[in-house]
Amino acid sequence: MTLDLDPTTVAWIALAGASVAVLAFVLALTALVSLRRMRRHYTILQGEDGAESFVTAVSRKAQEVDRLREAVEGARTEVDSLRLALSDAIRHVAVVRYDAFNDMGGRMSFSAAMLDDAGDGLVISSINGRSETRTYAKGVKAGSSDALLSPEEEQVIEYAQRGATGG
Repeated sequence: MTLDLDPTTVAWIALAGASVAVLAFVLALTALVSLRRMRRHYTILQGEDGAESFVTAVSRKAQEVDRLREAVEGARTEVDSLRLALSDAIRHVAVVRYDAFNDMGGRMSFSAAMLDDAGDGLVISSINGRSETRTYAKGVKAGSSDALLSPEEEQVIEYAQRGATGG
């Protein structure tokens, strides 16, 4: 069986075949370049020359981050506990010096307030005269006292609650 084909048709078929071959060749080159790029990336991910692989490094770092989160949470719990304990500590202190008697100079008398965050604590006053010194301690609850307070004692409590020192 012989086919009688027109030379123009044969030329078109040959041209189509050559075009398909060139297209296949270009696609093969593109696939080869893409495969080489993927191999290079895969090698980097797997680690080169005995180096740690990317996946192992990420896994190790994720574990480190988890440990750090646990440590931060533990520290946060400890800070909250310390903050609660510290609120009961005497942290607010103020001193006011004054002349208890008009005939004496040098502001030798003083009142000192020592309070916690709630305003609880005590006021110590020392009244200095020419021949004697008297010292008083008065309990303070929420910034006030059951005992009668002098103006200087009230002032020193106010200073301690504000965090300022009197002078």
